[in-house]
Amino acid sequence: MQDSTEDDATETLRAGPGEHQIAYKLRLAQIAAYRAFEERVTGFGKAPRYLGLLMIIGENPGANQTSLAEAVGLRRSSLVAILDQLERDRIVQRDPAPGDRRSKAVRLTDHGARVLQDLTEEAAAHEAALTEGIAAADLAVVHAALDRIILNMRAAEGQGAGPAVAAPEPASTTRRR
Repeated sequence: MQDSTEDDATETLRAGPGEHQIAYKLRLAQIAAYRAFEERVTGFGKAPRYLGLLMIIGENPGANQTSLAEAVGLRRSSLVAILDQLERDRIVQRDPAPGDRRSKAVRLTDHGARVLQDLTEEAAAHEAALTEGIAAADLAVVHAALDRIILNMRAAEGQGAGPAVAAPEPASTTRRR
């Protein structure tokens, strides 16, 4: 008698109604993209999983923790734990915010800026592989649709537009390769 576990591993399983749900497809794409990126980059500790946050900190040095949490859609307490790890790894530094000693201003350290630069270069190569064969105009539509989904979900949660969703770039600059 043959072991059915071996056969089950190669069988394509269906998700029923999930096959036609945007949230389900987004989650599958996110898992696949995240896994591929983490396999691509090594030697950066946990920094790759927080690349989006590091990009926001790099573009907004001195932003407070509450604004950063809102920008990435996390609860402040969850962000604090992430920042604790990044601070231990010497990637970010938190200082008292000017004018409000209870608030912390977050910035990249020199080491963190180098890590961000290296990861950004890796992310660009990963993005090129991820979007291979997709026309720039189609990518612009995907970006616009994702921005709208983010806005819809933030509105449903009562968060408003939030600072993380900016106006999409024109289609001609969406893809740089």
